[in-house]
Amino acid sequence: MTEHVVGERREWPSLRVEDWTETRDTLHMWTQIVGKIRLVNAPLLNHWWQVTLYVSPRGLTTSTIPHRGGSFDMEFDFIDHQLVIRSSAGPLKTVALEPKPVADFYAQTMAALAELGIEAEIQSHPNEVEPAIPFAEDHEHASYDGEAANLFWRQLLRADRAMSEFRSHFVGKVSPVHFFWGSMDLACTRFSGRAAPSHPGGAPNCGDWVMVEGYSRELSSCGFWPGGGDEGAFYAYAYPEPDGFSTYPVTPAEAFYSVENGQFLLPYEVVRGADDPEGMLGQFLQTTYEAAAERAEWDREMLEDHPDRWSHKQLRRR
Repeated sequence: MTEHVVGERREWPSLRVEDWTETRDTLHMWTQIVGKIRLVNAPLLNHWWQVTLYVSPRGLTTSTIPHRGGSFDMEFDFIDHQLVIRSSAGPLKTVALEPKPVADFYAQTMAALAELGIEAEIQSHPNEVEPAIPFAEDHEHASYDGEAANLFWRQLLRADRAMSEFRSHFVGKVSPVHFFWGSMDLACTRFSGRAAPSHPGGAPNCGDWVMVEGYSRELSSCGFWPGGGDEGAFYAYAYPEPDGFSTYPVTPAEAFYSVENGQFLLPYEVVRGADDPEGMLGQFLQTTYEAAAERAEWDREMLEDHPDRWSHKQLRRR
């Protein structure tokens, strides 16, 4: 590890992308394997919500996955550095998170599932990346820096907390705050309630029909990913992007619209270094949402409400 170890226990940890790129890319492939295991066992939900991972108190989890007459779950534990597989039948299996090729992680994970009596025949190569090396043949990605993985998880903890607060102000259709392993980002998406034009697709090694399902309704999405800035970036975009979206007066001043990415970006390191990181990030999430909602004329009165709207009733009962 390099200088990013300093301040590891800070609430908004520093982790330079260039310091952990090899670990990030290996972990990306590992999360794809686990995500695909959830995919083949869970029934379809709109926008592929059944395939995502979630930030947990120890790392990233699938949550409960149905299987035959029972269930199981899988969790990346970035404290003890192991993949934990738990079954409702009782047994538990672990796979060590350590420097190893994707091919080894894939074989060990599938063997652990088989020992638990869980079948999971997944698509054997990754999506949304180029090249898409089959998991069983991937000896290129073989890095794991445990300290970096832990710091990334702590970044996700902060992002998850802020995005969950932002989510609570919306009473229309809204996604959970969840981790998409295809693009390796934490996301939360609000919907206007209107249909969207068919998405053109174009993601590498991913069928266009996958994007058609993901973007079937008009939306405003925000998130965090380990790219786009020296230490990652928060992002926000709209689909379809309404006229005037990119020129909307988004705050803080450090946020900008990236024509290349088709979204607003706010570097993580800017938020981390602010006097009030939560306040700055909240401004970004709110004003980028307003850029979509105002420019596309969403029914904001119907879709928004304050999360404390029942607090006066709750206080009376205490």
